[in-house]
Amino acid sequence: MYVNFCIFIHNQLTTHYSPLTTDASRFTPHVSHDCSIFGVKNKYMSAQLKGWDDTIVALATPPGIGAIGVIRVSGKEAFDIVNRMFPSKNLQQQPSHTIHVGYLKQYDVVLDEVVLSLFKSPRSYTGEDVIEISCHGSPFIQENILKAITMNGARVAKPGEFTQRAFLNGKLDLAQAEAVADLIASNTEASRKTALNNMRGGFSSDLHALREQLIRFSAMIELELDFSQEDVEFADRTALQNLISNLNQSTQQLINSFQLGNVIRNGVQVAIIGKPNAGKSTLLNTLLNENRAIVSEIAGTTRDTVEEMLNIKGILFRLIDTAGIREHTQDLIESIGVEKSFEKMRAANVVIYLFDVNEIDAATLQTVADNFKKENIQYILVGNKSENMTGNIKEQFASFPDCIFISAKAHQHINQLKDALVAKAISGDINSEATIVTNARHYEALQKLNNALADVQRGLDEHLPGDLLALDIRQCLHYLGLITGEITNEDQLDFIFSKFCIGK
Repeated sequence: MYVNFCIFIHNQLTTHYSPLTTDASRFTPHVSHDCSIFGVKNKYMSAQLKGWDDTIVALATPPGIGAIGVIRVSGKEAFDIVNRMFPSKNLQQQPSHTIHVGYLKQYDVVLDEVVLSLFKSPRSYTGEDVIEISCHGSPFIQENILKAITMNGARVAKPGEFTQRAFLNGKLDLAQAEAVADLIASNTEASRKTALNNMRGGFSSDLHALREQLIRFSAMIELELDFSQEDVEFADRTALQNLISNLNQSTQQLINSFQLGNVIRNGVQVAIIGKPNAGKSTLLNTLLNENRAIVSEIAGTTRDTVEEMLNIKGILFRLIDTAGIREHTQDLIESIGVEKSFEKMRAANVVIYLFDVNEIDAATLQTVADNFKKENIQYILVGNKSENMTGNIKEQFASFPDCIFISAKAHQHINQLKDALVAKAISGDINSEATIVTNARHYEALQKLNNALADVQRGLDEHLPGDLLALDIRQCLHYLGLITGEITNEDQLDFIFSKFCIGK
């Protein structure tokens, strides 16, 4: 029995749950028992990918005139194709990670003087043979080089296909691949830092640790099924209880980080709402430090929404100046603007309710605050034109301790308002080294994982047999695999990588 036990444990930990591996022509997971655990019954997993053997080419730098452009070629024929166009030397005899200067030709016509960077498989971004051609930044030259390479046997790459190949060749998991797109799209320090951490495997390492612990216990529980007639328990139920508790806590932390992650990745919509002449346009101009919106003493000057971006402490805020809200207006255009104001207010992440401290009383302000709470709207009360506010006016707003008093015209207490916006937008330390979830797909999978862990916990509490516990644990592994790409299908991959730019 002991020998059988050892053999079974070895099989469980080395074949049953080993990670997926791929090469350039096949997508073959090393799973030998219940293949449905990692979705390998899917036709995509067992069949050859369409176009997988093609050599692809694309412009890797933004289109348009520039100093240089970089054209990337990847695939098993990359060296052969470019070598026919580069008579200076035989590229196939050159070592990897070397740079070569010479003329690129097609039919004895010089296309350009270029610099070639060589990366041989598997030591490249895609895991395939890759050549990056640095040419002059003329769109005409770039187009001619692309045309010549395709005439020699390559095809134009689809959006994100280089990174998709990196994923399929095991250079990146799916979470890391998605972080590449986030890094390219990052426009604040916080979004850059988070995407870079995820691309380097920070998020994936957290998931890997969760997965390894689940696999070991699942193997032990399934071992019990093979030795069910012996009436023994190899998996310590108390230890499993502790494990599920720790996993649930770790998963919940990742789920909770999504609010901050969503802010980092997508920014925060802030609608500036208030009555006409409260100073909304003046506040927008003050926050932006430029005259973006028209300012006038005439009520109802702003008739449409004005939107601008503002970076505050690494968070991107989309500020929306709206038309002043008043109950009755005879102006049709102004009334349309007022309706747009309500739409922006309902869609915003945070609402700044700006009021003139000399034109409103505490009871009216309380009604406004109550309405925001009723609608579950995040809001900040901001009293404007406070430069000449008297003690009596201050006393009547004493019941609003979180209210911020500013002077948009005199630029007073604007930093206090900025701090309040950041505090309202995020819950957590944006500079923390902890993993932050920024991807909605990951968030959804983590929520399902959390529910599956709850099922395992209930099974333990109700003393369910090992076979039922094993099913619940497999479900947990399934949701972890959805994030890292160990469980996927062609449609999902096409959707994810279609959001990348061409050439990446």
